[in-house]
Amino acid sequence: MAGSDSGGGAGVQADLKTMLALGTHGMSVITAVTAQNSLGVQGAWELPVEAVRAQYRSVVDDIGVQAVKTGMLSSAALVEAVAELIAGTDAPVVVDPVGVSKHGDPLLAASALDSVRTALLPAATVATPNLDEVAQLTGVRVGSERELGRAAAAVLAYGPRWVLIKGGHLPGDAVDLLTDGSEEHWLRAPRHDNRHTHGTGCTLASAIAAQLAKGETVPEAVAAAKEYVTGAIVSGFALGGGIGPVDHGWRLTRRDTPGG
Repeated sequence: MAGSDSGGGAGVQADLKTMLALGTHGMSVITAVTAQNSLGVQGAWELPVEAVRAQYRSVVDDIGVQAVKTGMLSSAALVEAVAELIAGTDAPVVVDPVGVSKHGDPLLAASALDSVRTALLPAATVATPNLDEVAQLTGVRVGSERELGRAAAAVLAYGPRWVLIKGGHLPGDAVDLLTDGSEEHWLRAPRHDNRHTHGTGCTLASAIAAQLAKGETVPEAVAAAKEYVTGAIVSGFALGGGIGPVDHGWRLTRRDTPGG
């Protein structure tokens, strides 16, 4: 459940590529259409709530789902409708609380923030905010690795079972913190000198959902997703004149390990 990225690097396109690469069958509920390329977002058009609801009911009632992932939900009405849909579905839910694009373009109306906090996050099995989204949702600003725990506690206060705080915007290694408030899992990967990272957040959330759909626990799913997205970042490639996408199919063409 996410917006369409006409450039193919993020959004529903990234979700489906990731799910295929990880051996699962992805289905889509498109919430918005964007005009988007490597330079930024040139336009965005939200779909009506009834269209989103119809897409969801169509696939869930006939085919069923083993996991759900949410991405771009630009308005309070959409957030509340999606929260209602996933609350009635017996499957783990990965919530990527998308606030801005890689280029800094706003993708979430300020009026929708309260709905994300009060309706969507409480329905999440795992929430996956980056540091900008943590600040947007909670007011907590993180400047160092030691502050990730404070950020996690602030997000968990809104009710998700687990939160993965993505520390990729910090200097040094790419460090993420996964916690449910009692146990902590620190995930660390070397930082790679590759600017082509469009779609990283969508890809990670979808990878977690794919692993959960295969029956893995949340810590197992997140660890496997981190490994996958690290390899995708290593292989990210130039496309257009700006920031290119990560390579969702890197395992199809590479035999070495991430970073190798």
